[in-house]
Amino acid sequence: MSYVSVIVLICLLVTAHLPGMSASDQDLDARVRSFLDKNQNRWRDMNVPEIDGQVLYDLVLEHGYTRALEIGTSTGHSGIWIAWALSKTGGKLITIEVDERRHQEALANFEEAGLSDYIDARLADAHELVPELAAPIDFVFCDADKHWYKNYLIAVLPKLEVGGCYTAHNVAGGRMRGIREFLDHLESLPYMETRIDRSSWSGISISFKRAEK
Repeated sequence: MSYVSVIVLICLLVTAHLPGMSASDQDLDARVRSFLDKNQNRWRDMNVPEIDGQVLYDLVLEHGYTRALEIGTSTGHSGIWIAWALSKTGGKLITIEVDERRHQEALANFEEAGLSDYIDARLADAHELVPELAAPIDFVFCDADKHWYKNYLIAVLPKLEVGGCYTAHNVAGGRMRGIREFLDHLESLPYMETRIDRSSWSGISISFKRAEK
């Protein structure tokens, strides 16, 4: 069992004894944890590492987000972590994937993990769909084509609630095409407060939207 798995297991043991924690909640936790443990070393196709999934889970749970968007589903690893947290906040995830094979595999993974009810998985071109999505949104995870990161940010920010969080993967070092431009744009926005989480080598930018003055 990995270090992250141990931490999550401890959290589950604690929350299982909290008031209001129903048997169905405990059953879902056990099902998701079993699925993640079984597939721990099988994630490919540009999925996030487990430790980054834990970062996303913690952010959603800590801030009580309920209206989440994921740009780039891949085969569903990050979506499972986000949706697992949303199952506790009463929220739902819209996740977008352009590749049909990955989309279908993600659907199967969401079903096996027991989280399908918390996920609206769409097979679509995010370049076209993201600008059309309705507000409000309070949590975003972007892990799609890096050269389009800035464009996704610009499209989503007007829909992101004050207090909402915009996260993006693979930002460490700014080496990939488009990442530096994305980070520079974030830094130019006085109402966005950004830090880089380096739990993994990939790096996740975590930006909170503050009230514009």
